[in-house]
Amino acid sequence: MKERLMEILSDIRPDVDFESETALIDDNILESFDIIELVSRLNAEFDIEISPKDLTADNFNSASAMESLVASLQEDED
Repeated sequence: MKERLMEILSDIRPDVDFESETALIDDNILESFDIIELVSRLNAEFDIEISPKDLTADNFNSASAMESLVASLQEDED
């Protein structure tokens, strides 16, 4: 999952080092259009549904936080 997530993130913002960045939202690195595209692609790729309540800085500040969110939503689907 992590590898595919990193590919998606790199497709959206190739200029960002997602391996080390931990304040993607807090530092305004990801913009609203980036988040919209990211949510759409994560929903499609991982067969999940990211709801408005999931759209928090904590869930999107880092790649590891996004990975945890996806894993949590996949567990909820089971």
